Amino acid sequence: MKNILVTLDSNYLKPLKVMLKSLFINNQNEKFEIYLMHSSIREEELEDLNRFVESEGSKLKIVYVDDSYFEDAPTLLHYTKAMYYRLLAFKFLPQELDRILYLDPDILVINPIDNLYNINIDSYLYAAAYHNIISIKRINRIRLNAYDIKEYYNSGVLLMNLKLQRETIDEKEIFDFVKNNRTKLIMPDQDIINSLYSKKIKSLDEKLYNYDARYYNYYRITSNGRCDMDYIINNTVLIHFCGKRKPWKKSYSGKFHSLYKHYEKLALNVKY
Repeated sequence: MKNILVTLDSNYLKPLKVMLKSLFINNQNEKFEIYLMHSSIREEELEDLNRFVESEGSKLKIVYVDDSYFEDAPTLLHYTKAMYYRLLAFKFLPQELDRILYLDPDILVINPIDNLYNINIDSYLYAAAYHNIISIKRINRIRLNAYDIKEYYNSGVLLMNLKLQRETIDEKEIFDFVKNNRTKLIMPDQDIINSLYSKKIKSLDEKLYNYDARYYNYYRITSNGRCDMDYIINNTVLIHFCGKRKPWKKSYSGKFHSLYKHYEKLALNVKY
């Protein structure tokens, strides 16, 4: 049984089903426990999602986080207290869980996750990928220049060492960081992870485990043509639709739009 973590609100339930359907289809010999952290999803929506997950032979575990828990935690612009959920998930998840794989709902899982899930992270808080795009790296290093950041990791895919997190992460340190850096933070949870914990993150291959769907041509050219569509379909595990343009919106026209629509149709036509 593998553990998957998602944190979201009602607006992302449909994309979540698509992500989960792709996970189930491409990991047919696996059973999953899907941990959903939330503070506002309606009961009938949770019941519907539970039927969806159970119809695939897996289990849904609801982790409700009352807003009052983060009553004194600083928030930022349009980012709510929910930005702390994945950072402090170890406090709310069952204590017997030692590892869990966090996935954003705007992801497709197109190959088995075994190799990713079983990576040795005994001495790391997380395993994550950084997007090796020169402009992105340069901007984030300048923006967070007070911190010793070699790479800027994407927090949309995080293999979490919950045992070590419980032993070492101090939530006060996180809250203080937000208070002291309000003007610098653009992606708050991601900025926090990178600024405070980058030295305790094990690097993953982005082309396999956090492929940014916006940069197909960049990956292909910088790999001397090796990372073409055949390579992606046969080797890449996670395609991540980063940025504001999302494949479930009618205006989207990215490289992997038809692939997303394929899984969307399968997910939304599930009978349960």
